[in-house]
Amino acid sequence: MFIRAYLRASTKEQDAKRAKSELIAFANDHGHKIAAFYVENESGAILVRPKLMQLIEDAHKGDVILVEQIDRLARLNQADWDTLKRMLSEKKLSIVSKELPTSYMALQSESSTEFMSSVLQAIIVSSK
Repeated sequence: MFIRAYLRASTKEQDAKRAKSELIAFANDHGHKIAAFYVENESGAILVRPKLMQLIEDAHKGDVILVEQIDRLARLNQADWDTLKRMLSEKKLSIVSKELPTSYMALQSESSTEFMSSVLQAIIVSSK
């Protein structure tokens, strides 16, 4: 399992890297290291973001996307959110958010895809 951290800020004036040390500490606290960082300053309301698309392209089945908060991943309209979910699901990627303890299950090597699908659904509901 690779952990790929996604760090995003909405504007160029904001520091997208501000949570990097927190995510490194979080991964270490759970016995993991982050394999790659994807950092960008783009609106979360836009689906096609260069670094997010690169992360999804680079990812392999079972990789984890680590975010500080779910809204760092997306603040999308329903149609775009459905597209992003499909993209993540096709690669069987899991999302772990520091703010969502139920998502930590993905950091265990035996986590089930079915469980992670239910977590993704919970994330969808909580992000609205």
